[in-house]
Amino acid sequence: MRGFSRRALRHGASAVMLLSASAAMAQNAVPTDALEEIIVTAQRRSERLQDVPVTVTAFSAEEIEQARLYQIDDIASRTPGLNFDAFPASQPRITIRGIGSSDRGAAGDPSSAVFLDEVYLGRPAAVAFDAFDVSRIEVLKGPQGTLYGRNVVGGAVNVVSNRPELDRTDAGLEGTIGNYERLEGAAFVNIPLAEGKWAARASGAWRTHDGYVKNSFTGGRVEDQDTRSGRLHVYGEPVDTVRVLLTIDGTRDRADGPAQHVLDLDPTDPRRALWTVDRNRKHTAGSDEGFQDRDTWGVRGQVDWDLPFATVTYLGAYRDLDYHVAYDFDGGHAPGNRINIGGGNDEKSDFSSHELRLNSLPDSTIQWVAGLYNFNNDTDRLDTLVIDQGRPATEIYTQAATLKSYAVFGDATVPLDDRFSLIAGLRYSKDEKDYRVSNTAGTAVLRGSERFDVSVSDSYDAWTWRAGGQYKLDRDHQLYAMVSRGFKSGGFQDTPGSAAEARDGFEPEFATQYELGQKSSFLDGRLIWNNTLYLMKYTDLQTRRTLPNLSIVTENAGEATIKGYETLLSWRVFAGARLTASYGYTDATFDVFEPEPGEDYAGNRLSRTPKHKFTLTPSYEAGLGNGGSLLFAADYRYESMIFDDNANDGPERRPATHFVDGRIVFTDASGKWSVSLWGKNLTNEVTRTFQAVFLGANFGAYNPPRTVGATVTWRM
Repeated sequence: MRGFSRRALRHGASAVMLLSASAAMAQNAVPTDALEEIIVTAQRRSERLQDVPVTVTAFSAEEIEQARLYQIDDIASRTPGLNFDAFPASQPRITIRGIGSSDRGAAGDPSSAVFLDEVYLGRPAAVAFDAFDVSRIEVLKGPQGTLYGRNVVGGAVNVVSNRPELDRTDAGLEGTIGNYERLEGAAFVNIPLAEGKWAARASGAWRTHDGYVKNSFTGGRVEDQDTRSGRLHVYGEPVDTVRVLLTIDGTRDRADGPAQHVLDLDPTDPRRALWTVDRNRKHTAGSDEGFQDRDTWGVRGQVDWDLPFATVTYLGAYRDLDYHVAYDFDGGHAPGNRINIGGGNDEKSDFSSHELRLNSLPDSTIQWVAGLYNFNNDTDRLDTLVIDQGRPATEIYTQAATLKSYAVFGDATVPLDDRFSLIAGLRYSKDEKDYRVSNTAGTAVLRGSERFDVSVSDSYDAWTWRAGGQYKLDRDHQLYAMVSRGFKSGGFQDTPGSAAEARDGFEPEFATQYELGQKSSFLDGRLIWNNTLYLMKYTDLQTRRTLPNLSIVTENAGEATIKGYETLLSWRVFAGARLTASYGYTDATFDVFEPEPGEDYAGNRLSRTPKHKFTLTPSYEAGLGNGGSLLFAADYRYESMIFDDNANDGPERRPATHFVDGRIVFTDASGKWSVSLWGKNLTNEVTRTFQAVFLGANFGAYNPPRTVGATVTWRM
């Protein structure tokens, strides 16, 4: 790491000096056409993205709309250090800088989390939203907690919706058609109320398409979509010092699938003879089409009160999740597959949060925030496994978990002079968990040797923090250094094989990140170049493993080191032309991990983490004679090979991938109408989005095929 850091810093410093010199010579040669400034709230206050001493990837409302970044996997595809896969798609697994979690049990927590308007989405299946009518999406990398309510160890994705405007009536419509019988509609309206003191904003979206994959056994199609989302904000300023925002939102998903396949045979397992490899992405042959049904909704209330010395904020939220999924795991039937594996999950969760905080006023010399936080979660979940060898045997795990989480946190930025500031934050967290798990409801015991009904409880607490400094050379250039520590509480097994395994929980995991960053703007704001070096020490990693008795348990894996480099370049090359490129290098390896006597994973790479990720987006907007414009844009993404298993030696690996998207957007002279012709995965790249070895074979699913369509948009 020492040599890597020195080389990267030396080359980065040289490049910055060279680019600064080039910029100085070109100042008068190129007309001013500055890039738009993105305002973010990554530090719980509104700041220019270029001023924030944190690694943040941010997407503006215009970029989200034009590139159709409507789901979490769309964001992951364009963000270095952020990776996404799903088993199935309605239970996303998010990994940020190598830190993620595969544990979806009722007593588990995500290592990297999603926040919707500052509200923590505490269950994987609750990550369901439509990014229509949003202001921006921010991806924060590394441990979070001294600023955000719920502590996360890997990073956070913050989705910020558009809020009502008091002084204008506004509305918009969007309609889309495409292949696979795609039909989509979305709309919003903003209406002032009560003589400008209150306003309401309503938005909704409906997105459908036919299945990407045909089931050759049933004759139907799977991996379709029928999603409906809605959101209503009511905002008011009853007096000059008080602001009130009330929100209700909901999402309804209905889909068949997923489409599973036998991807490989496990050469070490004699049961490989039971399976026939099927890698045809266009077809699956499952004994049934399955279903993925999800309903989630929530309410949110926020009150901000300006005092003479600070703003006091109360933020309260309640969310509800009703989730049901079932599918054919092996994706085949006899005689090709001699065993039929099926199952699924049923989950009902509700969670609430309360946050009370004080923020310094915008014109305060010292910027600070302090707060109290409480999160409560009740989850009832069924995990069902069906193995049919002529006579079906069903094993059902019944889980019930209760979580109560409490925290106190504070963070401050203290300027020592006009250029240099010190930054420090501290948080204390305590989680209390009660859990019950049993396998007494099924017809058989498939993943162990006994029936059991076990109740356990535990509590976990930790101090976490961040400390660093920020040096601003001027408005356009800054350097920063930060050390931050994150924590994720322990938990209990969701599918143990025995009562002893059920009682054997796993401990909390911790990550300490050391980060050096530089953010610069050149050529009168026409070029932005940001660089980050980081080193993360990760201890007691919570990892999933299949035991010889077929039970799947979460255990602590010892230690890992994650080191990396990220860079972002955004350049307005000339009037109308723009080039954006980003690159992320992530070297994530185990230092200590011995899952079984005689097994040593030290030196292995962490699962689902590519070493290299590169994105490139060139675009050109040409003015038309009638006052309209025509935009041409393309998106290229490269990810290097990943392992889907920490052993690094089985068939669970995904080769390097190359994806290309593109769009042509016509906007009329008034700016109210636009028509977009777009395509995703234009080269029809085939890659594996999920895979797992079980009973002698490697089962998995593929990415969506090429999709194309046309979108018409109107704005008042």
